[in-house]
Amino acid sequence: MVRRACFLVVMAGVVLASCVPHGHGERPTPSHRPAPSRPVYDEAARRQCLAQLTADGAHYSVLPDRTFGNGCSAIGTVQLSDIGMPVSNLGAMTCPLADAFTRWTRDATQKAAQAWLSSPVVKIESFGTYSCRPVNNVAGARLSEHGLSNAVDISGFVLSNGRRITVLNDWNGPDEYARNFLRAVHDAGCRRFSVVLGPDANALHRNHLHFDMGPGPYCK
Repeated sequence: MVRRACFLVVMAGVVLASCVPHGHGERPTPSHRPAPSRPVYDEAARRQCLAQLTADGAHYSVLPDRTFGNGCSAIGTVQLSDIGMPVSNLGAMTCPLADAFTRWTRDATQKAAQAWLSSPVVKIESFGTYSCRPVNNVAGARLSEHGLSNAVDISGFVLSNGRRITVLNDWNGPDEYARNFLRAVHDAGCRRFSVVLGPDANALHRNHLHFDMGPGPYCK
């Protein structure tokens, strides 16, 4: 009887353990994503990325690898000079980020502008790329992907007809077509970047779309 009781206790423990979720397949949210690691590219991967960037029609300069304090770096980065339209405030970007951004600008942005606004985009406004800071500028938080030159923040779009669409004013603004345009470029970003955050993510992103190539996928 003692052996039978012990056997039943063990089996009950096995059944209970099998019912406890282990988190496999769960997507990390931005607040629980792993801390970014410094990008390291071997020479073959770097050449392949640069070749793809050239094939996608970008003009760029290759920047020297640099490391800074607090874990920040600009490793395997480029400076985009021409991707078919001007983009304000672009600094160092990792090559994979620059390539995804070039394709998003060339394909998704113009397609959405013609579909919803009947006018092409002639300029994109950005808050920049590299910035050595923690996530959301909160002291003690993990390093932002901006600290690895691996993120870009987009704030607005200027159309050929002179109209300016901004995330701050138009994401929840009165114009349905502007709202649909911004959601279209946001959703297209989710198919090209690892992580996309917009106004629906939190109040800190009420005025821009954040794109990065860090641990993902995550789209909000």
